[in-house]
Amino acid sequence: MALLSFSRSFTLLSSPFHFFSPRSISRRRSFVCSLSAATDVRSRSAVLWFKHDLRLDDHPALSAAETHRFVLPLYVFDRRILSRYSDDMLELLLFALEDLRNSLKEQDSNLMIRYGCAENVIKELVKEVKATDVFIEEEVEYEMRQLIGVVKKTLETSSSLDWNPDIVMWRTPFYDVKNLKELPASYNDFKKQKLLPTSPLLPATLPVVETELDWGPLPTFSDLKEFIKGKLGKSKESWNLMKEMPAEVLLKENLSKSSETIPKSLNDKSIEQRRRDKSVFVTRKGDIVGGGTNTLLNALASYLRYLEGTARDDWQEVHERLRNAETREGASFTSLFSPALCLGIISRRRVHYEAIKYEKERNAGFLSPFGYSAASVAAAADAVCSMEWFWLLALKSQVSNEGLYSIRIWRWRGHLIQYTVVGLEGPAILLVHGFGAFLEHYRDNINAIAEHGNHVWGITLLGFGQSEKPNVVYTELLWAEMLRDFIIEVVGEPVHLVGNSIGGYFVSIVASLWPSLVKSVILMNTAGNVIPEFSSHRFPSERQTSAAARLGAQLLLFYLRLNIRNTLKNFYPTKTNRADDWLINEMLRASYDPGVTVVLESIFSFDLSIPLNYLLEGYEEKVLILQGMKDPLLDSKAKLAMLKEHCTGLAIRELDAGHCPHDEQPQKVNSIICEWSSGSLNPAYKIAKFEIEESFIGLTSYRFNLKLTCQSVHDHGNVIAISISP
Repeated sequence: MALLSFSRSFTLLSSPFHFFSPRSISRRRSFVCSLSAATDVRSRSAVLWFKHDLRLDDHPALSAAETHRFVLPLYVFDRRILSRYSDDMLELLLFALEDLRNSLKEQDSNLMIRYGCAENVIKELVKEVKATDVFIEEEVEYEMRQLIGVVKKTLETSSSLDWNPDIVMWRTPFYDVKNLKELPASYNDFKKQKLLPTSPLLPATLPVVETELDWGPLPTFSDLKEFIKGKLGKSKESWNLMKEMPAEVLLKENLSKSSETIPKSLNDKSIEQRRRDKSVFVTRKGDIVGGGTNTLLNALASYLRYLEGTARDDWQEVHERLRNAETREGASFTSLFSPALCLGIISRRRVHYEAIKYEKERNAGFLSPFGYSAASVAAAADAVCSMEWFWLLALKSQVSNEGLYSIRIWRWRGHLIQYTVVGLEGPAILLVHGFGAFLEHYRDNINAIAEHGNHVWGITLLGFGQSEKPNVVYTELLWAEMLRDFIIEVVGEPVHLVGNSIGGYFVSIVASLWPSLVKSVILMNTAGNVIPEFSSHRFPSERQTSAAARLGAQLLLFYLRLNIRNTLKNFYPTKTNRADDWLINEMLRASYDPGVTVVLESIFSFDLSIPLNYLLEGYEEKVLILQGMKDPLLDSKAKLAMLKEHCTGLAIRELDAGHCPHDEQPQKVNSIICEWSSGSLNPAYKIAKFEIEESFIGLTSYRFNLKLTCQSVHDHGNVIAISISP
């Protein structure tokens, strides 16, 4: 029997919570959690709040809580959490909760289901069961960390509680990292530490629940959707609907004028059919693995053993989906298992443990120093190691203040994305970087623009900087969909979209496909062409990368690492000192991240054939072109001439700069962007503003109380609505 001690003395600096991190263990039947030196843990009771840890296997909090006198497992259907989920994720959630409840019932426990605000639900249950501890898994996402803070504050300040329950924050450590603040910034340096992954914990056994409690029913999918819509409002609901239509479908519709239909909404009948079929692909689309932990482990075993073949129907289904999802080498694991990992139905270190165990079985108990013997093993092990690295980077950014800006984390399709925001009010401006850059490339822009009364957002796109670099096929449409979802889920209002280089092409796609999200477009040395009289486009049925693209990406990465200083200096012809050590080191750091070669492959498969003059149609007087005239990548004069000729209503500013004018001439660019967002550079805005002021002056002379509602003048139609009440 092995004993594991979870010490409350281990804390993270700059955090108000207590933490424990279990280390590796091979076999155990009981654990000791030293929550308080003066209190017998067996006299304590706990509420364990499940969020993204929907499992009994490898669950450190359950292992710590199993010696308590009483443990109340809880899941709260909170709209603030659920509104972030797609329909597929909601389906997975319901299956996972059903399995979790059944597993707990087998231990004579149960899973309590509640609806509402988590802080209020937890407070009332703590009072009802007289809980001394509340176990909460640590999160890296900004919104989730904010929610946990609200829960903590509610418990601390509640007048209905005569005691302050301990908030026990926990996580499932993949590596035994002693101090997050000392985590190397480079993955290359991190690997040199040669930390071994910790072993997963066996399922805990909780105390029998003898108290009579109302455990609450699990909702149907339809009921859950209605619950989420309850307080969204029509505008928010219509915005959320935009996320259901892929960018490629919209482009095809716009180009062919065909009547593609939105995928039918899910219903309980289709979900119940999956239950009867006992398929591990439980969603209506049938392309991601779901269910409970045991189902996931079975699917994982099948995935790892792909090369062996099988006569089992359920494994054959996994193998078929694997082949369909293998758009590039190893991409199938992320495609099939990432959503379940996001919900915590299975832990990352359990996946790694099972993959390595199978690899040893194939090789007489040994691991080859030359790599894995099966591509499926490599895909699974590499994916979870990569996920863990970016999770550590994200967590470090939340507990330390080393960067230029305060970093927040947003989870998009299961992947961790860095962003920042400065300013509390004013026009919303979203800054989008170019290829190989990151949000800090706007190092001298974000604060300066915000100081002039703007609400400025900066984002590091998927695959760049310290945002996650999953094994997926990267396309211009993928990044455009990411920007769309960021505006909808995070910004929450229409924005002035600013893009540099390939980022300019991405924002042009967003403006074309989802105009209600965009006030105006500012393009700085943008990628993309101008094609007169463009009318049609043929889309490839599926994007896949080739062996030539993979080789090209590796060679390109090698070249860039050797020549990054000279390459950057060429991009800054008038101020070469701006290509400084900080910028070079940040780009070099990112070049060693796992997955970077996958991102570089996209250079060989970009489809920029939809021209700018087509994408910017309907944005007359709402597009500003900022062009560094000394850009080494293109003929700036020729490009501006084509834009002037074939795009009507453009505002153009020529700058004495290279490819990145915002970083080479930040003061000039900041001034122009601020003037643009305030409307002083936009003729349409001037007219609308003048009419509003004239009306206001006339009405106030009659002492009317004026309530003025003006839709942004950069929106389509320049609608101005004035309501007057005496």
